[in-house]
Formats: sequence, C-alpha cells, structure tokens
Amino acid sequence: MAHRVLHPADWAPPIGYANGIEAVRGRLVFIAGQVGWDAQQRFQSEDLVPQFEQALRNILAILAEAGGRPEHICRVTAFCIDKPGYLAHRSELGRIWRNLMGKHYPAMSMIFVADLLDSPGKIELEATAVIPDGD
Repeated sequence: MAHRVLHPADWAPPIGYANGIEAVRGRLVFIAGQVGWDAQQRFQSEDLVPQFEQALRNILAILAEAGGRPEHICRVTAFCIDKPGYLAHRSELGRIWRNLMGKHYPAMSMIFVADLLDSPGKIELEATAVIPDGD
C-alpha cells in the first residue's frame, strides 16, 4: 500500500472525500490542472458535467502514462467557476466519479473561482498520486 487514509476516531465520516492521506512509499506523480477538453485541446461541451467527466478522464490518462491507476490518487483539487451548477449537479458528478474512480475517495478540495484560463472551461482538476513500489 502506497498510502493510508487519515481519519481521527472521534470525527464524523467524510462523504465523498478523505480528510487526509499519508503517503507511505512509492513514486510521486503530480498532475497539472486539467480542463474539460479532449486530447486535441477542444471543448466538446460548454456544460459543467461533461467537462468534469473529460477533465477526470484526462487526469486518469496522464496517470496511466506513469503506470498509475485511479486508486493511486491521493489528492485532487478542483477549481470551478459555477457554484450553482456544481451544487445542482452533485449527484451526476458523483455518478461520474464512481464510474471512473470506483469508491476511492482521496483528499479533495473544491475551490470556486471567478474564471479559468481556458475558455469556455467551467472546471479544472489537478491531482497528486503515489504509485506503490513494484507497480
């Protein structure tokens, strides 16, 4: 195991994320902010939900280049320009997450921002992974 979930015994359980992850051993992979565009840097949609799915697929494609898998992700930070849209579509976003990531929930932060560099981007994801030694 390359990481361990950190959860104080007297804390309520988090829903859909971990409060902390300890990297025990392995190779670190840092993935820069990925927006919802395809491999040719074209947005196929201006909507938040398909952009989130594409951005997460981009994260996983980059991780795979290092030999990593979804369960190796220890941290995800999301930057989103559409808080009402995010709140309205949380269940859809959760289904996409579970479809691509399973029931693996790393330490995550959601930050709402005024704008993103790549227009018409609505969300940008960055990630850190620890690939276990021998993987």
